[in-house]
Amino acid sequence: MNARQRFFNQMHYRPVDRSCLYDFSCWDECIDIWRAQGLPERYTRMSLDEFFGLDATLGAGSPSEMHAAVGCDLSPGFNEEVLEDLGETEKVRQSDGVIVIQGKERSMSIPTHVGHTLVDRDAWDRHYKPRLDPDTPQRYPDDWESRAEIWRDEQRAVPCGVPGGSLFGRLRDWMGLENISLVPYDDPAWFEEMVTTMADLSVGVLTRVFETGGRFDHCAMWEDMACNSGPLLSPEHFKRFLVPQYRRITDLCRKNGVDVVWIDCDGWIDELIPLWLEAGVNCMFPVEVGTWDGDPVRLRREFGKDLLMMGGFDKRILADTPEAIDAEIARLAPLVEEGGYIPFCDHRVPPDVSLANYMHYLHTARRVWGRGVSLKPMGQIEPVGASSA
Repeated sequence: MNARQRFFNQMHYRPVDRSCLYDFSCWDECIDIWRAQGLPERYTRMSLDEFFGLDATLGAGSPSEMHAAVGCDLSPGFNEEVLEDLGETEKVRQSDGVIVIQGKERSMSIPTHVGHTLVDRDAWDRHYKPRLDPDTPQRYPDDWESRAEIWRDEQRAVPCGVPGGSLFGRLRDWMGLENISLVPYDDPAWFEEMVTTMADLSVGVLTRVFETGGRFDHCAMWEDMACNSGPLLSPEHFKRFLVPQYRRITDLCRKNGVDVVWIDCDGWIDELIPLWLEAGVNCMFPVEVGTWDGDPVRLRREFGKDLLMMGGFDKRILADTPEAIDAEIARLAPLVEEGGYIPFCDHRVPPDVSLANYMHYLHTARRVWGRGVSLKPMGQIEPVGASSA
């Protein structure tokens, strides 16, 4: 069974030889820490799946053949510029127009938003809406035809996905949480225009991709529209404004044979799951455990097999004892066996997780979830101070 067949079967409750073995990458800081603990120097965050013997790393580091390299974001972006040097930090206008304070040193920490370019309708019309045209050539790779040949290949061995964009999450980034929270009340027509424009972008890009005759296995969307106490948009507004636009995207996907549509949303999402399912978004990625018990076992019990899931292994346990790691892998094993679920860390692996602990997690996961079948070889930890040249 190849990786594509395995993904399809696992997501459709069909027999598999073993679980897909994925992860969601790690913080940048992990690399230097793990190198000091024996990770060979030649491996970067983009190539860790090779060292760890994973089928693939999803998100950053995902192999190019696993996704259609097209853009559902601002195009062109704003020119990035440093607005003010603040010593150890600097004020920067990002490519999305957001003004942030960020450290000069490399970090996966989230910059502090201090200002926004998208503050009213005029800024939307002048600076943002023109950058959301699905026909902008920069959205599509130069090697379009050669990629389309891969997409059309029914015998390819790896699953390939398409991007579904974002309806609310990007707008929240561009406007800031306080501003985007007021718009549905103060100017609902403008809010509807913005989310419709975001859906227009996704539908336009997807239509062009599907017109190649490509055969795709999933559609990936991103939102991050919930916190630890619930959604950032009321379920009432979600149903009124977002569900019809999601449906445009998911109907187009299903018309073209894509029936696994996942959403990447952090936080406590329980109130939104029924609405996403109504809208045709049927997979949560990566189920984040957090402090609100975002447990995939509980979610399956509450929402049944209509809900597909990926992720859901509590990243905090990776910094605990080997026994705690083994216990969580065993607890999730029945859900893996049931299907409709691919287990991996519920977010990027944080830097407090030692290389030894992470390797222990993978060895156990390969044995329990992977059944020891058709596994890629894992690398070896080098003695500290050894050269990998």
